Amino acid sequence: MTNASAAAPARGALDEVLLDKVPEVTAYFWIIKILATTVGETAADLLSMRLGLGLGVTSAVMAAVFVVGLAFQVRSAWYVPSLYWFTVVAISIVGTLVSDNLVDGYGVSLVTTSVAFAVILTVVFALWYRSERTLSIHSIVTRRRELYYWAAILFTFALGTSVGDLLAEQLDLGYATAAVVFAGMIAAVAAAHYLGGLNAILAFWTAYVLTRPLGASVGDLMAKPAIAGGFGLGTVNTSLIFLAVILALVVFLTVSRVDRLDAAR
Repeated sequence: MTNASAAAPARGALDEVLLDKVPEVTAYFWIIKILATTVGETAADLLSMRLGLGLGVTSAVMAAVFVVGLAFQVRSAWYVPSLYWFTVVAISIVGTLVSDNLVDGYGVSLVTTSVAFAVILTVVFALWYRSERTLSIHSIVTRRRELYYWAAILFTFALGTSVGDLLAEQLDLGYATAAVVFAGMIAAVAAAHYLGGLNAILAFWTAYVLTRPLGASVGDLMAKPAIAGGFGLGTVNTSLIFLAVILALVVFLTVSRVDRLDAAR
């Protein structure tokens, strides 16, 4: 990936040069990312359906939580594991709700939302690259780049939600089969990168999109009742289990600092 020092930006209101704002991409990164996507799926269902808040209220509450988390994350001058991963979990829930509102609230088809979010994500990447000349997460050293980064992440979650639901539900693959399919896609991307020379940045963002439907399929598989093809743990238990694992890993990363870019170099 492009080194953080590449294409050094001029200083300004949004492009004051900061320390690295994202973690090193390690196994811990992908594990927490998948766990966060699972929470995004189960927590959205828990709040909107199990607690009876409805999509509208749940969306408003989680949007506010995400905005607060993002504000603290952006204001920080360096990568803080707790801030970063809190924002990822919050944006995972918001991205899920964006898709659910369009599909369940307004009757937009999953095919339409999948295509629309793919187009929007492409536009975000195009604007990001035109402005910064790089899409590498190792270059997130200004607030401008960080805002592009979080915009891209939001639409990867929305896109992943729609695509995951399209395969698992509308195409009736089932949650277990869908999880295997998406895991296979991620493995293929990894093989193409490490064995076939696929560009690192393209491989990262492709895998990032695919981990969303993988995590959602795993979450639904664990939470849904047996009659619906799941393990029947429920949204409460599933959300608590994955949140506990995320918390434990974030504490470990905070203490060990093994995912800091400065330590990894």
